[in-house]
Order: sequence, then structure tokens, then C-alpha cells
Amino acid sequence: MANKIALNQDYPQITQSDELYARALKVQMPVTQTLAKGPGQFTKGVAPKYLAKGKGSHVWDVDSNEYIDFNAAIGPLSLGYAYPAVDNAIRQQLEDGITFSLMHPLEVELCELVQQVIPNAEAVKIAKTGADVCSAAIRVARAFTGRDKVFCCGYHGWHDWYIGITSRNAGIPEAIQDLTYTFEYNDIESIKAALDETVAALILEPFIFEAPKPNFLQELAAACKENGTLLIFDEMWTGFRIAVGGAQEYFGVKADLAVYSKACANGMPIALLTGRADVMDLFNSKVFSYTTFGGEALSLAACIATINELIDKQVPQYLDTKGALLKDGYNQLALELGMDKYTRCIGYNCRSMVTFTPEAGNGLEVKTLMQQEMIKRGVLWAGFHNMCYSHSDEDIAYTLAAYREVLPIVKEAIESGDLKSYLKGEVLEAVFRKVSNYNIKPKASALA
Repeated sequence: MANKIALNQDYPQITQSDELYARALKVQMPVTQTLAKGPGQFTKGVAPKYLAKGKGSHVWDVDSNEYIDFNAAIGPLSLGYAYPAVDNAIRQQLEDGITFSLMHPLEVELCELVQQVIPNAEAVKIAKTGADVCSAAIRVARAFTGRDKVFCCGYHGWHDWYIGITSRNAGIPEAIQDLTYTFEYNDIESIKAALDETVAALILEPFIFEAPKPNFLQELAAACKENGTLLIFDEMWTGFRIAVGGAQEYFGVKADLAVYSKACANGMPIALLTGRADVMDLFNSKVFSYTTFGGEALSLAACIATINELIDKQVPQYLDTKGALLKDGYNQLALELGMDKYTRCIGYNCRSMVTFTPEAGNGLEVKTLMQQEMIKRGVLWAGFHNMCYSHSDEDIAYTLAAYREVLPIVKEAIESGDLKSYLKGEVLEAVFRKVSNYNIKPKASALA
């Protein structure tokens, strides 16, 4: 019998998931289209590998086991699965067609709407993925400034200019790798010391989980302006989530360019690049950045419907309120159960993350145990609380009840000195992300 969302039950039966996975291994390389959704991030032997459907904040795997989902499809689901207003907009457009031989009116309508809500949107460009618009922003910044080097902080997709500075850089020419440098978030002085006349663009996620220090983003914008470097906000996670207008609205600072995807279309594939008209004008002549499916109308319709729902339902405020219940509730439980020396939930309320201290031991093993026990209790858990509008008070209360059961198990395992013996499946794999070993070089004059 398939698991429901309930406490004190057996681990889910995942026979169909395992059979599909065995078939996938014969034909797919890699087996997942998104690393964060792949089997390395969900403990093999316990977690499902394939989901079949979703409704609201709940999902069902191919074996019909039900879960509360706090992954939000790795970000795109700002409203929830099968959200009526968005799905109806898609169905209505589907009756008229998907992709056309000329431009579609929804392209204009969407860009007008985006211009109303995004602070720096003097002009708007539509694409399909976050990596596409990140690369388009870097290309146009290089063209506008006549410079080549890029400073970055965060995750910016799979294209050569960025992925070359990560551990997954095979196939990237060294000449490309040498043009991108990383910097430490909130370290404004090291950035000022490194900026020079060769830096075309500085791109960062306005925040990941750590909050910006007072005036950090404002000082960053001023330093870039003074140096003639374009500031780019990668708002894949902050856009339409921390505020409808993203981090620019929330923190009151404008970037020269900003890029968006994920939350803006509730799961449909679309991405946006916004920015200064004088920079964006280069796309009209000198900078080439086009794609056949950029004007695909189902995603345009979904994006318009989603943004209108985010505004009308005041979704960012909802995510903040409900996310606070979960984040603060977790930390209160950790304190109450004597787990506060081992774990803490950090980040903004709309997107928080459970972390483990060095005292807890091997972080991946601890996370695997937590995931194993939360999945047993009907929560599809990967360490994050990516909130969506469909997450209810009942979802949150149940999840906290599950944490109340699971945290003592994790504490016992940590203090036993043999946590690995508690695991029913394989230990999770590490996901690469450039968060240390920063390599920006100060200007020669700064070395004197």
C-alpha cells in the first residue's frame, strides 16, 4: 500500500521508481536533466526517484506515495502545482497555438507587465532558461564596456564563462576560465581593491541564504558605477519571491541588468533579462542572442497569469509569513530538544535551509538521515524550505510535527558516534558550488 502523509509508518515502497531508474541507466547520460533533482541528492534505497503528479503543495511519486513538497521543483513553483489560474491561461492559449511564424502579442503584453514591476526594466528581453539570460547579460555587458573580465558570486548556470571556475570545468578552454573571477559575498573592500579597467561586469545573487550587510549592495552598485563596470543581479531565486520586484525592490537598489526565471511562470520554461535601455539597445544590432522558442506562447501566458496572481494575492508577503512559521518553528524545536548545537535553519523566510554544525559530524551523512526519516513521514525533504503560495498552515504544522519526531532520532545517531549505522540508503552526494577559494586579484597598485 502506498504511503500517505502520516507519522509512524514504514519507508515508502519505491519499486516503480527503481524500475524506471534501471531503464534510464541504459539510455540516458546523465539520468537527470537537473542535478538537484537527480538520484545523488535523494538517498538511494529510501527516496523516490520519479514523481508522477502534483497538486498544490503535495506530490505523488510513480508508486503513488504522497508527500508535502518543499522543493518547489527547485524553485519555479511560486504558486503551487496545477495552480488553476495559470493552468487555465495555458489551456486557453493552447487552443490558439503554441509557437508561431511571426511574433506573438503576448510578448508585448508580458514585457509591459514586467516593466511595471521590475525597478530597472527600461527594456526587457525574453528567453527560455536562466543560463541563457545570464550569458546574454554577460555578453552585452562585455560589448557595452569593451572589457572582458567578469566577477561573480553565486551560481549562474552551465555556460562556459561561469562553469569554468567550478570543479565541473572539463571542456572549458583555459583562456575562457581565465576571464572569470569569484569574490566573497559581503566583502566590499576586497571587491573595491580588485575592480579595474578590465572588468566588464560583476554578477551576483543578491542573497543566497546570508543577508547582505548594511549598505553592501548599495556600496557595490556605487563601486561598479565608479569603475565603469556593469552590475548584474542574478535574481533566479530572489525575483518574484522576496518581493514581486525582486531584490531591487526589496533592498531599494538598482542593478544595470537583472535576470529572472523560476518563480515568474510557476513552472513553465521562460526567462527574463531586464535593464538599462542604452545597454539593452545593443541587442538590436551588435549583440546576437536569439532562440527559436523565445516567443513560445504557453509560457508567455503562464508568466503573465503568474505575475498577476503574485500581485493580486500578495504572494511574497504570504511566503514571508508562512516561511517564518516553519523556519522559526524548526529553530525553536532544535532548542527545545537539545539539538541547537547541531543544527539551525537559516535564510530568508521565503527560502530557508536546514544546516548542520561541525559538531554534528559528517554533514552529508546527517542530512541523509534527516531526509530518510522525513521521507518516511511523507515530507519530500532536501534540506530547503522553498515556500509556495499553496503551502498551508496544515502543511507547516504537520512538517513541524515530523521534525519533532525526527530531530531526537538524529540527535541519538550523532551522539552514538556511529550515525552511518542508522542509514537505510546511500549517503547523499555533494553538489558543486563555488562558495570558497575566492580568486579575485587586487589591482597592481593595491599590492604596493
